[in-house]
Amino acid sequence: MPFEPVQQEKLSHSVIRQIEGLILRGILRPGERLPSERELSEKMHVSRPSLREALGDLQDRGLLTSKAGAGVYVADVLGSAFAPALVNLFSNHDDAVFDYISFRRDMEGLAAERAAKLGSDTDLKVIDTIFQKMEAAHKKRNPATEAHLDADFHLSIIEASHNIIMLHMMRSMYELLREGVFYNRTIMFRQRTTRDTLLDQHRQINLALQKRDADAARAAVEAHLNFVETALFSHQKSERNEGYAQKRFDHEMRR
Repeated sequence: MPFEPVQQEKLSHSVIRQIEGLILRGILRPGERLPSERELSEKMHVSRPSLREALGDLQDRGLLTSKAGAGVYVADVLGSAFAPALVNLFSNHDDAVFDYISFRRDMEGLAAERAAKLGSDTDLKVIDTIFQKMEAAHKKRNPATEAHLDADFHLSIIEASHNIIMLHMMRSMYELLREGVFYNRTIMFRQRTTRDTLLDQHRQINLALQKRDADAARAAVEAHLNFVETALFSHQKSERNEGYAQKRFDHEMRR
């Protein structure tokens, strides 16, 4: 017979599975600090020895890290997504920038479609809440804040798609974007007309998702990233033209 006796699971194993699940689902994020040992043991209704055993196992496997005097943190598990040499290669070649945008367009279009179909009502509330923060930040004209919320908005859509592999893959891609590997996102939020257009594009994405219109959500994401691609290309062309103009000016001043 294929059946085996059911054995009671150790408390530490239950703790491990719960924390693993929170990391896997992206609820606990890289660099996030866990509650204190006392607070965590109370929340999870386990003894401190069982909790320590579980945390020790997770640290041994590289999912958590301990900082002396500061507590226990979720490890930077995204750091290994790309080798440093490849990250450096990305940052030095324009082809990688536009391939990155193309990749995002494909993946995020699919994520928006899935989020409209599979996202829970709470998932959609999270997306709407972040968009409302974007509207508030827009009035304050802070490019850095708008750029940060832009990333949060797109990641919230990916989270709502409920595809674990896509979530972690895209989160690692966004970490590179935040670090300026592909391009400086704040550039996109410095010009008023561009900022207004970007906000409206995010509004259209949000509206489609709130209506659970999968086709419209995907189309809105794709239109947004087409705009980003065009704007970035125009910016790079403008920078190159300015470089040539500066050379002509310097040459003229020396004549």
